[in-house]
Amino acid sequence: MTIRLPDPAGGLRTYEPRPEPFAVNPGAPFTSRTVFSAAHVVADPFADTTPDSPAAVDWDATLAFRRHLWSHGLGVAEAMDTAQRGMGLDWAGAAELIRRSAAEARSVGGRIACGVGTDQITAGSLAEVRAAYEEQLSLVESCGARAVLMASRALAAAASGPEDYLEVYGHLLRQAAEPVILHWLGPMFDPALEGYWGSSDLNAATDTFLEAIAAHPDKVEGVKVSLLDAGREIGIRRRLPQGVRCYTGDDFHYPELIAGDERGFSHALLGIFDPLGPLAAQAVRVLDTGNDAGFRELLDPTVELSRHLFQAPTRFYKTGVVLLAWLAGHQSHFTMVGGLQSARSLPHLARAYELADGLGLFPDPKLAEERMKTLLALYGVDQ
Repeated sequence: MTIRLPDPAGGLRTYEPRPEPFAVNPGAPFTSRTVFSAAHVVADPFADTTPDSPAAVDWDATLAFRRHLWSHGLGVAEAMDTAQRGMGLDWAGAAELIRRSAAEARSVGGRIACGVGTDQITAGSLAEVRAAYEEQLSLVESCGARAVLMASRALAAAASGPEDYLEVYGHLLRQAAEPVILHWLGPMFDPALEGYWGSSDLNAATDTFLEAIAAHPDKVEGVKVSLLDAGREIGIRRRLPQGVRCYTGDDFHYPELIAGDERGFSHALLGIFDPLGPLAAQAVRVLDTGNDAGFRELLDPTVELSRHLFQAPTRFYKTGVVLLAWLAGHQSHFTMVGGLQSARSLPHLARAYELADGLGLFPDPKLAEERMKTLLALYGVDQ
């Protein structure tokens, strides 16, 4: 069987789908790395909404996908960028997502960390930013989840320099009941975060970021670095206080960062591990045996897909992630909150299908092929 796929030049090409999926071998819990997948939300396709409406979420399908990730040994990073925070999912929706997912995690014994931000306000004073963070931190802690202090658009707008970031984060770290994960999200993921940590000079911003951690090392369990700059992440990793973990958020260089070098390694908190879940889990279990080469042999071929999904404008990577979840049978439709399924072109989606199929990511390749043909037909592509 073959499928005709569009290419960026405006033509059609013939592709022969892979007949069998990647063989998944369930295994023991990870021992060498802590690994989170930032998980997407499943929209309710029957809700009568508009892109400006509050998100309508299919809670059953959303929680089922989290159970899928937990079943492979991955942790879930909840209500993060991958869940469309600030791109369709507002704070009210995120709060409900956190409550439901945290309860589900308790019921199945799954690891969970939840995003804490300020998206209940669009702008405000530093005091208002602190209050917004505090509200969200209180909710996450009350649910028994690890807090991930995310970058704040409102703080980026309100801060006049590094000292404002140090004051706000210092205040929050002193208040946190348990150590948190600090998340530095670069402007390629969200242009409103340009100049975060008080400077567009990344060297100066890095110094401020590390200063905030050094002042409260007992309150920082780890940091998540999402700058798509492997060298900078390694530099940060080597400067962290003893006991503070580095979680890579680099969807371009994750195999080498997780594998590490003679001076250390990164754990993982990655959006790309949403579609890669079972394969990524198997790779980490190989790494647990000390087989770095085997780990890289499994994970290196996935980078082409990740780079494709996260190509500029990077913030629209969620569209490809949800497409692959639909093709893999994790949800019954290709609909996203905020109508974001329209954010990528048909050639982009077709290439995502081709790369994912080549990796064997679809448990039922025939189902994936049929669904891709349905999508193509909607765009006028005859088979």
